[in-house]
Amino acid sequence: MGKASRDKRDIYYRKAKEEGWRARSAFKLLQIDEEFNIFQGVKRVVDLCAAPGSWSQVLSRQLYLPAKSSAESKEGDLPLIVAIDLQPMSPIEGVIQVQGDITNARTAQLVIRHFDGSKADLVVCDGAPDVTGLHDMDEFVQSQLILAGLTIVTHILKEGGKFIAKIFRGKDTSLLFCQLKLFFPTVTFAKPKSSRNSSIVCENYSPPEGFNPRDLHRLLQKVGSPSGGSHLDCSSGWLEGPNKVYIPFLACGDLTGYDSDRSYPLPKEADGSSYQSLDPVQPPIAPPYKRALELKKASAQSIQDTHEKPLACGVFFYKDDVVCLIRRETVVWQQWVGPPNISPKKKQS
Repeated sequence: MGKASRDKRDIYYRKAKEEGWRARSAFKLLQIDEEFNIFQGVKRVVDLCAAPGSWSQVLSRQLYLPAKSSAESKEGDLPLIVAIDLQPMSPIEGVIQVQGDITNARTAQLVIRHFDGSKADLVVCDGAPDVTGLHDMDEFVQSQLILAGLTIVTHILKEGGKFIAKIFRGKDTSLLFCQLKLFFPTVTFAKPKSSRNSSIVCENYSPPEGFNPRDLHRLLQKVGSPSGGSHLDCSSGWLEGPNKVYIPFLACGDLTGYDSDRSYPLPKEADGSSYQSLDPVQPPIAPPYKRALELKKASAQSIQDTHEKPLACGVFFYKDDVVCLIRRETVVWQQWVGPPNISPKKKQS
């Protein structure tokens, strides 16, 4: 699919490039804010799984830049924004970048240090796994990512704070809803107009009395189990446990606005010429698939070289899940094949 074709099929992808957003997901956070007013009174915010940085851009434009341009703001009064991701990303004004693992306790400690010992008012997370197409598997992995986000939230979010995350809805969504209700009295599923997936909006962080973050896993396991049924507030909508629960669902964004599932004609230039597609604002610096593409390219080139030149006797062997052909102590071909089920063998080329 060419650039112009994608611009036609995905209006928000096109608008993101025109307005300087790094990804179309920026519109999702903006539409959530229109409905829930999540930025009101926020001075400290954390963006989990931040790369390539579109949500961090929104936080910078909505919080940091207006405060910076205000004549009444002092240097110490500016909002603090911390973005966390395993991958590096290009700098954004007013955003402190932390390259780390959100499941590591040291990452939470580093965030608190950047906030001078205080906790965050808002935590957002738009991370998602690489989808496999197996919906049950994708839903499960995404729910585990949300729970990983909840783990760090229990360390860095102040009471009364908010937590926003992407979610894949499925048959086990009600269980995740019940788990989040243990910490947030108000949990809403929101479907922004610009997004194909839903987001979960958790408000008024209120951990159980005497809660210790070390007990999070044990507490979550009780949800939905017979032994844990008495620990749930059944007056808030539960009928017979997490398999029968009414989940608040809300559409966000202007219903008369652009539809993310619809194709729109490409506009004409002012001089009447055909539409020219724009390049992405900021491609990922070191995407996780970069190494895979390099290996694929090197493998294709090596295979071409072996076809062009006759090979002497060589040896195929496995090393680190890669099968290689060695000729005169030089690797001339290699391909990742996964863990071998057979022992290495000599072969004639």
